[in-house]
Amino acid sequence: MPSASSRTTAVSAVVTAALAAGLLTGAATTSASASTTPDRAVDGQVRIHDIQGSTRISPLVGQQVGEVPGIVTGVRTYGSKGFWFQDPNPDADPATSEGVFVYTGSAPTVAVGDAVTVSGTVTEYVPGGLGSGNQSLTQISKPTVAVVSSGNALPEPVRVSERSVPSRYAPEGDPAAGGSVNALTLRPSRYALDYYESIEGMNIRVGTSRVVGATDAHAELWVTVKPRENDARRGGTVYGSYDSQNTGRLQIQSLVPLAEQPFPKADVGDVLSGTTEGPLDFNQYGGYTLTARTMGTVTAEGLRREVTRKQRGGELAVATYNVENLDPTDPQEKFDALAAAVVDNLASPDIVALEEIQDNNGAKSDGTVAADLTVKKFTDAIVAAGGPAYEWRSIDPQDKKDGGEPGGNIRQVFLFNPERVSFTDRAGGDATTATDVVRERGRAALTFSPGRIDPANAAWENSRKPLVGEFGFRGRPVFVVANHFASKGGDESIFSEHQPPSRSSEVQRHAQGQAVNTFVKKLLSVQKNADVLVVGDINDFEFSGTAKALTAGGVLYPAIKSLPRSERYSYVYQGNSQVLDQILTSPSIHDYHYDSVHINAEFADQNSDHDPQVLRFRP
Repeated sequence: MPSASSRTTAVSAVVTAALAAGLLTGAATTSASASTTPDRAVDGQVRIHDIQGSTRISPLVGQQVGEVPGIVTGVRTYGSKGFWFQDPNPDADPATSEGVFVYTGSAPTVAVGDAVTVSGTVTEYVPGGLGSGNQSLTQISKPTVAVVSSGNALPEPVRVSERSVPSRYAPEGDPAAGGSVNALTLRPSRYALDYYESIEGMNIRVGTSRVVGATDAHAELWVTVKPRENDARRGGTVYGSYDSQNTGRLQIQSLVPLAEQPFPKADVGDVLSGTTEGPLDFNQYGGYTLTARTMGTVTAEGLRREVTRKQRGGELAVATYNVENLDPTDPQEKFDALAAAVVDNLASPDIVALEEIQDNNGAKSDGTVAADLTVKKFTDAIVAAGGPAYEWRSIDPQDKKDGGEPGGNIRQVFLFNPERVSFTDRAGGDATTATDVVRERGRAALTFSPGRIDPANAAWENSRKPLVGEFGFRGRPVFVVANHFASKGGDESIFSEHQPPSRSSEVQRHAQGQAVNTFVKKLLSVQKNADVLVVGDINDFEFSGTAKALTAGGVLYPAIKSLPRSERYSYVYQGNSQVLDQILTSPSIHDYHYDSVHINAEFADQNSDHDPQVLRFRP
């Protein structure tokens, strides 16, 4: 019997050859720890479980297989066209899946219930491409398909439930393989990702389940099969740490074309009732996905948009709201809906820091950087909704220097109610000139207001520069820093082949957090009791390294931590309710009321993908 090392070397050679031939794409370049001689049926015929093997990479990758038998369990006529088929006679190994996807490239000619034999090439497809870090999908490509009979009963579905999915999410990757889990033998009773991989391609079923990710524009939603797993007060499931990935989440799509059967509309907290059944796929935008042949029925639970209370006479209300690429070419309905949210749901805060205000012609790239028309259209809509006549301050960015949608030149903007608060204007701030801190009559003051914080710092390359303004409320200065940190683009997903996954984008956010922290320290060194609020779309969690960089030295505190854990979120991504938007407070602001006002992220109908935040305190 060959040694383990020789088996690994042999499989590594197979994988390398497959890569060279284009049969394996993506980051799955490490050796797969599986026997090069798969267990086969007594008659010597290759079965689906031989193809799938007991690791994430098929032991037969790159090889031709002939007349593999099974029953068709699902047909996809859109997107990645093909079908799934499953062996009704499983082996005894729980790590080897009995189903596999057959990529046809055109509309398949088979039907659910057909008994078929398939010949073709075993390949590993990485959704998202080589650089994504995603796990790969085992499939048969360039197939020849023969229908043996039709109308057969389907293999009994695997019931995915609270009891079947392990509580641990993923094994730790092999350090010698760059942190990849590809070479590890699957342990489906121990890890959720291993469990899902062990039934990849098989016919699965979920029963009545709570929706934790609202229906999106791509006709998909998320449910959880674990209703008590980090449950949010309003029905979602909270992502509270890097080790709390929420194993019960599962994405749901439909195999029925939308023209024949519209996808159900669901909000977080609704219930997908009855049986949802179909093959288990793996895709770029959610990992393991139940592609439903049969879809349950959405039972609405009537989730309502939150309304925060009005600030009291002596309270200053400061809010932050990402309005998602707002520009004058957007329909008036979007302006009206966002304005109504400011007036009705946020109770007309005294100061509103806006993120993603685009220039006057939106994504058109013609050198335009001014956003006065965008802001006027928005403030007019607020007045029309019964709100205050907000004044505003901002600094136009340099063209194409702040990231975001190409041509849009997004930036942060301060709105303020002049009936309640004043703005201290100090001229001279522009896109490239840094504001600083000086002492004025015994208090901290800005050299430029509004101003930008350290815009030449490499931390802000191709990213929004922080906007800081000095306000006056009841005779006391208040400093507000409006932020929109670098996005998470480029990070590997939590279902990556690398465990833990790489979060490359956080390097820039850490540097941004340090830059803002340094500026706040300047303010507090001049005036120890200065009231400072750091607000905006931080694009990172309250437990992240970015938050640690912002709060270093105790100069800031993430106010969202004042909320119960079940309410700490502003964004829902892949069924995880999580924090991206924050308001952080300086030590002098210790008695406050914080509210993450849930009006968007949990709903299929959204005016933005972010929930606004508001903090009220007495300066």
